[in-house]
Amino acid sequence: MVVEESLRIQTLNQVPSAEDFAFHIEPKNVPAVFEGCITNWKAFSKWNPYNGGLSYLQEHVGSSVVQVMMSRSPPVFYGDIRSHERVPIPYSTFIAYCMDHLKNKEDGKDNPCQSEKNRLKLSDIDRTDSCAIEVQQYYLAQVPILNAENEDAAQLKCLSEDIHMPEFLQTKSMISINLWMNSAKTRSSTHYDIYNNLLCVVSGCKQVSLWPPSASPFLYPLPLYGEASNHSAIMLGSPDLSFYPRAKYLKEHSQTVVLQAGDALFIPEGWYHQVDSDDLTIGVNFWWQSEIMSSVLEHMDAYYMRRILKRLTDKELDKRVQQLSLAGNEFAPTTSDLPSNAHRDDTDPTGLEQKKLLQNLGSLERQSLHGLVSLVHDHVNQRQPVGCSSNDTQGIESNDQVAIRKEDSSYCLEDHIANLIWSLGPLTLRSVFVAMAHNFPRTLEALVLHALSPIGAEILTRKFEEMDQLVTVDDRDNFYQIVYGVFDDQFAVMDKLLNRKESFGCQAFKDVLDQYLGVNFNDGPQRQV
Repeated sequence: MVVEESLRIQTLNQVPSAEDFAFHIEPKNVPAVFEGCITNWKAFSKWNPYNGGLSYLQEHVGSSVVQVMMSRSPPVFYGDIRSHERVPIPYSTFIAYCMDHLKNKEDGKDNPCQSEKNRLKLSDIDRTDSCAIEVQQYYLAQVPILNAENEDAAQLKCLSEDIHMPEFLQTKSMISINLWMNSAKTRSSTHYDIYNNLLCVVSGCKQVSLWPPSASPFLYPLPLYGEASNHSAIMLGSPDLSFYPRAKYLKEHSQTVVLQAGDALFIPEGWYHQVDSDDLTIGVNFWWQSEIMSSVLEHMDAYYMRRILKRLTDKELDKRVQQLSLAGNEFAPTTSDLPSNAHRDDTDPTGLEQKKLLQNLGSLERQSLHGLVSLVHDHVNQRQPVGCSSNDTQGIESNDQVAIRKEDSSYCLEDHIANLIWSLGPLTLRSVFVAMAHNFPRTLEALVLHALSPIGAEILTRKFEEMDQLVTVDDRDNFYQIVYGVFDDQFAVMDKLLNRKESFGCQAFKDVLDQYLGVNFNDGPQRQV
């Protein structure tokens, strides 16, 4: 497991005060379990199915009509609108299902069928099926006890007197309070909520698997523009890794908690969770808007969106660069710059002029120069052979008319030129470029204009930035004058570098949209139900 310490779920055996929750738990945006949090509720004893709770609920709520979720793939209930439908039935009918299931369970029947009198008739659900639907296909999910936006939508308002809002939520403005109830075992699809959530288990048992929002890439969220944008596209337990390769990291980033009757779980907004409920489990949840979202002004949405997307894109760029592998690069040096050499190059005003001559290069610099020149020639020769008749073992050019190759749009991590540049310290690279500009100007031109891939341009500009921090302003200006002096149009060279660098950034941005927003410009949205 690679869960960061700051994201580990804590379990508390004491109910926090409102102050502790507001200042020490909620702001961390990390789940927390509160053991025995709701044992003082009337519902804790009154609703227990094994102690007459079903009869109590039928008596108090029996005449109400509720919306039940009917799954097309029980016992899994997908929030995706394509995978379920909601049908209205009398609450008493659902309770009767539960009573039948409890009786069959007590009688030791492993695969109980519902009694004929308690089956849904075709007229009850307006279906064309020739048979009634078994209880395992029904789930009383998110039935409102309180609905702040529409009081009339609270179908089970009469149950509010049996529950008590925990003390640490007293200062929160509730969006809704909902009942969740199942007769047979159920599993919810993996999703996140847009509100902070306190999930309370009144009776039965729930196992909850959780992932932080940062694990979104491994969960393949459905497209942001879709009707189920807060749901994962994959099925846990048996994800198709050929279709969803990143899903192999799911377990490394997940945490699982088991909630017994009386326990409560704080699930911060944005945390993905999948809930497995045991037979005859009853839960109540509280939803409220977080302080962060409450404080976001609508006219700032576009700005925050751009800031967050930029931050995610920068992280993706860094990840791609770090993943660059030296495997298979025969020209990669095996040593790195020594600090003493770096300091000498930094302070010697004649250092750059000396590096123009091949005999003044160190062994690492000569090896790197030879490798880079060879790689550029190999790259060009893929399209048009370069006549080379030089007897110089250091790779001196014999033909300055280097063939023009179309821009390489590949982002392959086995890019040998990018690998070699990445492996060099900034001061070694400076020496290599100065020597190349003096001895192999057309090869340097071919490197920058034609052989450098988008990821290579990203790495080269990063090395230049590192170099700028290590040398004096005069040395910096002198270096760029030597290198860019090779080109007829220095502005065109800079434009080419920036275009390729931005091309690499664009691909990273597209990956961010795919991994975090479920938007894929290449193949369209992908989903699995």
